[in-house]
Amino acid sequence: MGAIAATVGSAVGLGNIWRFPYEAGVHGGGAFLLVYVACVLLMGIPVIVAEFVIGRSTHKNVRGALRELAPRHKLHWFSYVCILASLMIISFYSVVCGWIVEYLQLSVRGLLHGHTPAEYEQMFADFVQNPWRCVLWTLLFLALNYVVLRRGLKRGIERVSNVLMPLLAVLLVVFCVNGLTLPGAERGVRFLFTPDFSQITPRVAIGAMGQAFFSLSLGLSCLLTYASYFKDSDSLVRNATIVGVLDTVVAILAGLMIFPAVFSYGMRPEAGPKLIFEVLPAIFEQMPGGPVWAVLLFALLFVASITSTISMSEISIAFFSEEWGMSRNRASILNTGIAMVLGTLCALSFGVLSEATVFGMTLFELFDYVSSNVLLPVGGIFFSLLVGWVLDRGLVRDQLTNHGTRTVRVMRPLVFCLRYVAPAAIVVIFLYGLLWR
Repeated sequence: MGAIAATVGSAVGLGNIWRFPYEAGVHGGGAFLLVYVACVLLMGIPVIVAEFVIGRSTHKNVRGALRELAPRHKLHWFSYVCILASLMIISFYSVVCGWIVEYLQLSVRGLLHGHTPAEYEQMFADFVQNPWRCVLWTLLFLALNYVVLRRGLKRGIERVSNVLMPLLAVLLVVFCVNGLTLPGAERGVRFLFTPDFSQITPRVAIGAMGQAFFSLSLGLSCLLTYASYFKDSDSLVRNATIVGVLDTVVAILAGLMIFPAVFSYGMRPEAGPKLIFEVLPAIFEQMPGGPVWAVLLFALLFVASITSTISMSEISIAFFSEEWGMSRNRASILNTGIAMVLGTLCALSFGVLSEATVFGMTLFELFDYVSSNVLLPVGGIFFSLLVGWVLDRGLVRDQLTNHGTRTVRVMRPLVFCLRYVAPAAIVVIFLYGLLWR
């Protein structure tokens, strides 16, 4: 259960609670949700199963697993793409986590209260453009991340996940109940659950696929790494379904937490990444007990941040430990050090490095775009084709059925999705995103 909790924690996190609502708000609400759920079912869960098969069959990190399963194809070189993607995500992700720590301490001190919407907007702009404050909170968050990581899977990640995941669920439900009782909340519910089919465009499909891969941590070998700790008696299909379903449920709950409040107080759902930092504080200003809700919200986001980053970091730590012979502590230090350097650069891209752009994007935007819309889909295609076409059929069957001790009725459709549906859908959406970005 600890390994499953840690695996769910690697998928359920800030991507669901911070990223999903603003992506849904920008892409039309119900239309985005419909495509998102389709992406999870047709691409997400099959790719989760593919990573689980590779990880559990070898009980190794991504490089060791690929070297063992496909020695003649030299596919183990792809492990460096996974390491690169994970470090890029941790780097820009930790900046957002730093924002959350800043707003958490402001709300606890009672300073996130008594301002106009324009003042909240200016407050956020001043903060992210301040090099010292933004970098400080990013580095402090990564230092806390290191404290958990150095203790390992059982004493660190597993214990934290077992405590924080139930806490995350409780806080989400409390916010949803509060949001649904607000006047005019039904407009937010309709926005999230009533799809306008005319809004289902390639742009929405790209956003939904990118969100599904980002939220589920697909194509990174993150789930592969955690599956290497699974017992041989675990059901891979059941565990993959649990991860996919819980991740989607949390994303929907996050939407129910935010959109009823947004519509109830006449705010804009398409505010984008700043939705939580500019729009919600202005909403809390108008709500009874607003300061308390602000503390609870940023506590919730902080919990989601920790569960995501400690899980994401395990990819490179397992690699450094098993491939380079490092101790757990030294591997954690190296992972944290790289993230601190790159995270500092991403944090400064809103201020002193705002003019330093690559292809018209700041470093923060570049890391976000390349990891979410390029490296993760490429990883999804790679793992789908590897399990669907390259690995021995008997090995895949043995892993899915636990050497014949379990009956898996969906095995044929699952393999069909891995061979044809998932790769084809990812390629089409991926190429459209590159050519018509």
